[in-house]
This record gives sequence, C-alpha cells and structure tokens, in this order.
Amino acid sequence: MAAAAPPPPPAPAPEPAMGPPESAPIGHPLFTRIRLATPADVPFIQKLIHQLAVFERLAQQCEATEAALSRTLFNSPPFQSFTVFLLELSHNPLPPISSPSFTPHDRVVNSDLPITDPEKDAFISDPINAVVVAGFVLFFPNYSTFLAKPGFYVEDLYVRECYRKMGFGRMLLSAVAKQAVKMGYGRVEWVVLDWNVNAIKFYEQMGAQVLHDWRICRLTGEALQAYDHVNI
Repeated sequence: MAAAAPPPPPAPAPEPAMGPPESAPIGHPLFTRIRLATPADVPFIQKLIHQLAVFERLAQQCEATEAALSRTLFNSPPFQSFTVFLLELSHNPLPPISSPSFTPHDRVVNSDLPITDPEKDAFISDPINAVVVAGFVLFFPNYSTFLAKPGFYVEDLYVRECYRKMGFGRMLLSAVAKQAVKMGYGRVEWVVLDWNVNAIKFYEQMGAQVLHDWRICRLTGEALQAYDHVNI
C-alpha cells in the first residue's frame, strides 16, 4: 500500500483586518445581519438593556420595562427619533429581508471555535432559521449649532458576552456612522464610563475623540420633577 502524501505546509497567517472577514466561510461560520428593530423586538431590547445595566454596574438604576419601551419607542419613522439596530446571527444562511427605510447589512464571520450561547432560547428571533439576537445599538438625532448640522447620539451599544471580541460592536457602531454620512449629518456622539478602558481604546481605534474637558450634566428624578412647580 502506497504511503500517504505528506500534509501541505501551513499557510501564512493572514494580515489583521479592521472588521470581520467577508471571505468564504471556514471553520465555524456565523451569518450575521444588522437590521432595523420593530415593535415585535421589544422583549429582546428590554433584556439587552438590563444586561447592559448589569455590565455597567448600574442595574439598580434600570427601570426599563417592556411596556414602557413599547410606549416610547417606534412612535416615529426610523432616524427621525429613537432608532434601534439589532444584530442577528445564525449558523445557517439568513433569509433575505427588506425595509423601505434601511437596507440590512449582511456579513459572514468566521469563528475558530464553536460558540456556546447559554441564553439562546431567550433571544431567538426566528426559530425556523435558528436566528438569535446578539446585540443592539440605540440612537437618535441631535444637533450641532457649531456645525449647523444634525447628528446622531448613541444612547446604548451592547453585544452579549458570548459574542464579544468578534468585531460585532464595531459593526453596530459603523452602521450608525454610515447612516449618518448617508444623511449628510455632521457628528456621531456617545459617552463612555471612565473605568471602561477597553471601550475607550476601542473607540479611539475607530477614530473617535474622547473629550476629557467635558462633563455630563443631568436633571432627573425628583430634581427634574421639582421644576413642575417653578414659576418662569
């Protein structure tokens, strides 16, 4: 019996990419999509907001319920008020979807190892195609008087733990920035906790400036309600 041919030499390591690869799937492919959220996605959004609050060590301040989100989101056309992009993924090719307001961003991401999602059942958005929600970004318009242009303010950006360090946060934030450019907007802004050094480094790598000279000022709770009785 002839001896087996020797294995081919290992291929050189690929150059690092700025985002997830778009080549043909190898290893453990994940088919991903960023799409506009709808009112039917409120249960997923509420769970993601709560997980974000826990991650930011602010769970005691999180009062968002499904009912409250249903009342306050989706009351205006996309991009004119509060807008949510959802990140969905599956091990199977995603069925095509369309929206008159936004063309979804689809991409295949390759993982070296299989991913275990312990919360899969709570985040299934399409049982037939085994599609799960992995993250979200919530943003809305603001305005720069110095630029005399509108912009977007990002309120929340979150990727579930088992799907981190795969470029998904970059994809979500890039989708917001791309939409801002498409609409002729001048800025995309957000805040970051000072202890979250990994996020600060990530944002700087994306080209964002961290404005150390600025502070957040906030009226909320009883301090805000007191103005109901102020004579102006």
